[in-house]
Amino acid sequence: MDKLYIVIPAYNEEANIENVIKDWYPIVEKIGNGSKLVIIDDGSKDSTYHIMKKYAETKEAFEPITKPNGGHGATLLYGYHYAINAGADYVFQTDSDGQTLPKEFWPFWEQRKAYDMIIGHRRGRQDGLSRVFVTKTLKFVLWICFHVNIKDANTPFRLMKANTLKEHIKLIPENYNLSNVLISVIYAKKKRAVKYLPVTFRPRQGGVNSINMKKIIKIGKQAWKDFKKINHYIN
Repeated sequence: MDKLYIVIPAYNEEANIENVIKDWYPIVEKIGNGSKLVIIDDGSKDSTYHIMKKYAETKEAFEPITKPNGGHGATLLYGYHYAINAGADYVFQTDSDGQTLPKEFWPFWEQRKAYDMIIGHRRGRQDGLSRVFVTKTLKFVLWICFHVNIKDANTPFRLMKANTLKEHIKLIPENYNLSNVLISVIYAKKKRAVKYLPVTFRPRQGGVNSINMKKIIKIGKQAWKDFKKINHYIN
């Protein structure tokens, strides 16, 4: 029987975290077999972790974790290592802003054995034209740097076989900011079995997005430098 760990990073999500727990907990409860919902508080300055601890009192399969702030990518890597070390068979990742729909998880789960990773392709995105532009630009940059054509490299809706993830996660620099992007690149370069399924991507359901265009441009400039360095050792 397969054990699933759902990994969700959270930073200052007091407006969303209660609904996120309520939405995603039933999935691990239904799958059972030691499956867990793991939400990692990335050093929030609000009551995110306090709310998480409250819900953990009555939800056995929910594990709230807190750590010093390190950014989204570093928090994902922390969660992935946590799930692998806990003996998960599959790791599913989404974000804590309420943009994704739990009901769309089940087609991913049904096809899990056939692929190393099943990743969502965001259709009809509702999170703004600037985000769509960033995704299209990223796709072009990844082709230039790595010579891989990736439909949607950074989607926070992905189901991965833990053993494959364990094999390749060592190629990602510690605390790397764009860890999900790099996972998508590595799987493409290594010709792992990857399938894309369309998923809904709603507007943020509450709170304030911590990423703005100024930060995106800064991250993009650093990513260009990093990608050229990283390409040498993942071939």
